[in-house]
Amino acid sequence: MLLSSLWIWATCLILGLAAQSSQGILDLVERRLPNHVDDFEFRLLTNGIGNSTKPTNDSYIVSSTTVGKILVEGNSLSALSSGLHRYLTDVVHVDIFWYIGSQLEFGPSTLPALNAALIGSSIVPWRYHFNTVTFSYTAAFWTWEDWELELDWLALRGVNLPLAWVGQEKILVEVFQELGMTDDDLFSYFSGPAFQAWNRFGNIQGSWGGDLPIEWIDNQFELQKNITKRMVELGMTPVLPCFTGFVPRAISRVLPNAMIVNGSDWSGFPAEYTNVTFLEPVDPTFAALQKSFITKQADALGNITHIYTLDQYNENNPYSGDLDYLRNVSYNTWQSLKAVDPDAIWMMQGWLFFSLSSFWTNERIEAYLGGVEDNKDMIVIDLFSETAPQWQRTNSYFGKPWLWCQLHNFGGNLGLYGQIMNVTINPIEALANSSSLVGFGLTMEGQEGNEVMYDLLLDQAWSASPIETATYFSNWVTRRYAGNGAVPGELYIAWEMMRTTIYNNTNPSVQAVTKSIFELTPNITGLFRAGHHSTAIAYSPNTLVTAFNLMFNASKTNPDLWNNAAYQYDMVDVTRQVFSNSFDQMYRSLVSAYLSSNVSNTTISTLGKNMTSLLTTLDRVLSTNPAFSLSTWLSAARAESTNATLQRFYEYNARNQITLWGPSGEISDYASKSWGGLLNGYYVPRWQMFVSYLLEVPVSRYNYTELNSRLLAFELKWQTQGMNGTVTSSQTFFAFLLSDNT
Repeated sequence: MLLSSLWIWATCLILGLAAQSSQGILDLVERRLPNHVDDFEFRLLTNGIGNSTKPTNDSYIVSSTTVGKILVEGNSLSALSSGLHRYLTDVVHVDIFWYIGSQLEFGPSTLPALNAALIGSSIVPWRYHFNTVTFSYTAAFWTWEDWELELDWLALRGVNLPLAWVGQEKILVEVFQELGMTDDDLFSYFSGPAFQAWNRFGNIQGSWGGDLPIEWIDNQFELQKNITKRMVELGMTPVLPCFTGFVPRAISRVLPNAMIVNGSDWSGFPAEYTNVTFLEPVDPTFAALQKSFITKQADALGNITHIYTLDQYNENNPYSGDLDYLRNVSYNTWQSLKAVDPDAIWMMQGWLFFSLSSFWTNERIEAYLGGVEDNKDMIVIDLFSETAPQWQRTNSYFGKPWLWCQLHNFGGNLGLYGQIMNVTINPIEALANSSSLVGFGLTMEGQEGNEVMYDLLLDQAWSASPIETATYFSNWVTRRYAGNGAVPGELYIAWEMMRTTIYNNTNPSVQAVTKSIFELTPNITGLFRAGHHSTAIAYSPNTLVTAFNLMFNASKTNPDLWNNAAYQYDMVDVTRQVFSNSFDQMYRSLVSAYLSSNVSNTTISTLGKNMTSLLTTLDRVLSTNPAFSLSTWLSAARAESTNATLQRFYEYNARNQITLWGPSGEISDYASKSWGGLLNGYYVPRWQMFVSYLLEVPVSRYNYTELNSRLLAFELKWQTQGMNGTVTSSQTFFAFLLSDNT
């Protein structure tokens, strides 16, 4: 079998034409393994991905040459980077991680030779990455350095279809200016840096706290140029934005006869910031604006893709549910794309069919998708496949190509969580039952922790059978803690415990990454909730305490672990969850005491102080790691400009998103974070106010409206306070763990 495979590959080498250069992969090695640049050889056999309308699966072979080099052969650049990653993780036992960075340099000075070739083939042609809102929840203030790490992470994990819609406002400005719109028309329409995703969706318009400056727009588009250039060098097909139909209200002035409708309101925002105007695709101006947008974008970035992201009804109901209306909207949108790019493919998220399922009946879905008369001209992202798949009820989106995706995370919440069975078994079953499934992908709203879950699905794209997760987690732990001597057995045991419990959720009421109740507006009811923002946990808290003790004891076996960035990060992360789980019981005790008939204020005060003391201690822990520090987020926002006024505006955006999410708390605490500085500066004061209120009023006079009014006054003031949070060294956490505080 091996000889047969090698013969086939040798034939491809002789006959295939290398349409791409492997220089981008060599450059990746130069960035991450500079001491081993000469130890690798990459050979591109053929351009396996072909074109976007007829993708093929990727394949690689990794072997050792007679002169001691590691030879990676593949039929695409993505195959080459995937083969490289396979060698680094399975043989050298090193990797690159979020929030930790590259640990690839921790391998031996002499790379191990291979006795047998490593052979791999993807089971789907596309491996997709990014939710449209990740660009706001996680990457809003990313620098080029941040993007370089992200893109190398994607390349090594075989992602070849990433969303790339940074800085699209630059193109929109030019397009709308050609219509005669003024700067006031445009800059009062765009939303702030931390909220641009929802402006692009047509959920919101305008920016509370100040208008989006041209400096931001220009800088972001320059960043987009670098991002897309690097994506292409790494063999990825960028998914670029296009004209969706959402326009400034000034469209009525410059085009009085334009066929427009106003969208529905969104999440309780005042009309000033929602009811976004939508230009009907049947209007000839729609096609003209589409042509202008795509042409200008291609002039700036090059002809680098034929796949365009386009979502018209994300959490917005269409103007009409009439089947002909829906079909005409999508038909004319599709035609506008094909008129400017004959090979255009429309990519859309399928979230609307779940979130607004009462509107999107199957016949309406079929009508809307049916407007795209050639199935190959559309790709639908089944956004929440692991929990709420829509492909089954829609008969595989009525024949449209689609992607099986893991959403997993909402709002960048930080709870430990996973569904290992769902992301290994379910996509394989889907592939066997749907002929139009063309890829797997990651669509988390926030790219935060639980990295093993995302690795798992991307690796599943290269395995025809469900991955055996016990072995997978063990291997992942080996490379996670590489570089500081032997990995202690306690770490393997701890992760195995978490694999079978925390990362093996089977409770259907806990649908995604959990969040702590201490991040929610205090109240005596309503804090324990299910769904995709669950505050309930589906495992015994004692299990995690045991895992924590094992992880901590590992540092006694190997004290050098404290110099390992991954260990530092994971210890903070697990500690955060242990404290969060403990807070739940403290809160229950407080509420139970308050609701009893004979409680004393002394008891309420003591219970309340215990809660806030726990949060204060946790704040110290979180502040030991920049990945869990408010100041990291705020500093990144301020670093986007040297202008003091703009720095304050950017910081206001950053603060608002993770707290009130709107001018007056329209989506309060949706994107909450367990961050050092945020606990002491925001959550602790709220809980202190809550306890004070309980001491002030008996349960018979408890009035949440009154309490919330007091809390909101504080929350609004916090939006414009000075910088909060500090970053201390990991040694502080080490000392903390050894102190009597634990």
